[in-house]
Amino acid sequence: MPRLFAVDADNAVTAFPAAEQIPEGQEQFASEKELAKLAANWPTERLVQIWNGFAGVAGPFADLKAVKKFTDRKTAVKRIWAAIQKLDGGEPEAATTAQETAAAAPKAAKGAPKKAKASKAARTTEGAPEAREGTKKAIVLEMLRRRNGATLAEIGKATDWQNHSIRGFISGAITKKLGLKVDSTKDDEGVRRYKIVG
Repeated sequence: MPRLFAVDADNAVTAFPAAEQIPEGQEQFASEKELAKLAANWPTERLVQIWNGFAGVAGPFADLKAVKKFTDRKTAVKRIWAAIQKLDGGEPEAATTAQETAAAAPKAAKGAPKKAKASKAARTTEGAPEAREGTKKAIVLEMLRRRNGATLAEIGKATDWQNHSIRGFISGAITKKLGLKVDSTKDDEGVRRYKIVG
């Protein structure tokens, strides 16, 4: 059975045992050819960020070096595909990411953000993760904490993100990385709203 991989809005690549386990909004692929097809629509900076998410991670990725750019898109795809083959780690039961393969940690390999300081979460005195003020992450978190939550259209207007990026951010960064529970419901007008609960 071919392995399935998905990349989220934060450029984290995760290996999954089954397609139905891949969160909505993530782009999936099962071969180098499928990755190349997806990558044809990506800016080259995204390929660099995906690669740099693996570079230097302990374990099977320790020998990989971060890059500033690739010679060409084909080379980038080939190198990324070779690296993600180490994600599977022989664990057919659960999704596997770079850090899980390397150190059994529940985090995905994350691409190097353009503004590293702005993307790091700060912790409040209660220990709840908080985003740095003024970042898009902070804006989305604030919107999702409102009494009525927020729709994709509202979040898109505030962040200038596309719907698939918003869904990927909610499933990856908010629920997986921050461990927050997000409810998705339809309001009286049939519009889906997202809200952080608990």
